[in-house]
Amino acid sequence: MIDHLELFVRDIDASTEFYRRALAPLDYALHVTHESRGFGTSPDHLDFWIRGGTVSSPTPHYAFNCASRELVDRAHAAAVGAGGIDAGAPALLPHIHASYYAALVRDLDGHKVEFVCHRG
Repeated sequence: MIDHLELFVRDIDASTEFYRRALAPLDYALHVTHESRGFGTSPDHLDFWIRGGTVSSPTPHYAFNCASRELVDRAHAAAVGAGGIDAGAPALLPHIHASYYAALVRDLDGHKVEFVCHRG
């Protein structure tokens, strides 16, 4: 089980704003604003972190689980609206499995962010 993920980003303030907006449809909020910025669905459930520094290469690919396909669509739109680059519009990807519905965005540092719903 993964407890949390932390990414290094070039511009902590710009990336904080990007993720604040991009993750809002998933009910994620910014709860910690120290050297590392912590996001989660509540202050005691922080599973996504960013920290200023050198961006790792190659950049990671990570996915946020969405409860519905509509939420995948909303999160993708929010991420693009926050300055992300569309890397795969919301679509059913049956080559992964029959109900795999996902969308991809590159964040401000080129990390591949996926929003996925496994429900039919």
